[in-house]
Amino acid sequence: MPRLPPSAAGAAAAPKRAPRKAAKAPPAPVTALDFAHRALDAVQDKKAVQISLLDVQAVSMFTDYFLLCNGESDRQITAIVDAVDDSLSKLGRRRLGLEGTPESGWVLLDFGDLMIHVFTPERRTYYKLDELWKDAQTVVKIQ
Repeated sequence: MPRLPPSAAGAAAAPKRAPRKAAKAPPAPVTALDFAHRALDAVQDKKAVQISLLDVQAVSMFTDYFLLCNGESDRQITAIVDAVDDSLSKLGRRRLGLEGTPESGWVLLDFGDLMIHVFTPERRTYYKLDELWKDAQTVVKIQ
């Protein structure tokens, strides 16, 4: 019996495989809400608590979304702020302003159409932003 050349024998024995599909990358953010969700992911990654994403477009003229969250310590607040900055800067978003310090118990990150407030629990109670913006639509609330 004649022998097949090695290349022909291997081709006959091996089943045909379907070409691999490339993994789909998440869609690029285009709206303020898309960026707000990316920021939300960043604060969750740093274990922030009492997270609220509010749509304030109907009640505010200076921004579209507020993201409120708590950190338990200066170090955690710093980590949350850094994570948000890093995450959004990778998407081409530049922070327009920063107010407060982790040591004060409150930091505000201003991205124009998205404002992010990171509090200690005591400062969150003191400023009562949840009450101030109670007429805003709640997009996400995570305790």
